[in-house]
Amino acid sequence: MTTDTTVLDGLDFPTPGLAVADDVADLLFRAARTAAAFTPDEVSDEQIAAVYDLVKWGPTALNTIPLRLLVVRTPEARQRLAAHMSEGNRDRVLAAPVSLVLAADTSFHTHIPTLAPHMAALADALEGQPEQRESMARTNALIQAGYLIVGLRAAGLAAGPMGGMDTDGIDQEFFADNGWKSLLVVNVGHVEGTGTHRARAERLGYAQASLTV
Repeated sequence: MTTDTTVLDGLDFPTPGLAVADDVADLLFRAARTAAAFTPDEVSDEQIAAVYDLVKWGPTALNTIPLRLLVVRTPEARQRLAAHMSEGNRDRVLAAPVSLVLAADTSFHTHIPTLAPHMAALADALEGQPEQRESMARTNALIQAGYLIVGLRAAGLAAGPMGGMDTDGIDQEFFADNGWKSLLVVNVGHVEGTGTHRARAERLGYAQASLTV
């Protein structure tokens, strides 16, 4: 693929090696921050659905797409979720316009005949392998969690992912009937500025994070 490096329609000059304009790269990655404080502005179900309908196209093994979302919106539901968060995260859940519990569906295999019809027989093979299913569901749902955070940014929303929580407690509270396994909680909303008072931390460079063989 070749990239036109001419400035068009006000877009920033693309960084060499990238196929998107710099303002898009900034929105999705370089200028985006993990938000800890949000404005009172509403996050609609339509916005969340639009983000999911975008990021569901990201690749997963055998197109299993095992990520499931619990949209926690009402004050009563936020109290229930906050009770299972670590002390430092409880107030964040209570203050966020919306919190998403990201979970892995260990029964993803039942959808394989639709999502990967060329591998339909795998659904029956995985039926008796709960440990294998849970491992596959967790790995691929975490991959999708990364897509989701970037997708929220693409929708003009800010995300505050958190891992400090009692996952077993959340599963019993919300997922006792469907067997989903909670992975992360992501607070979602709009921010003024960056949504955090912390300075941007450094990142490892390519030379520090890669090997070529």
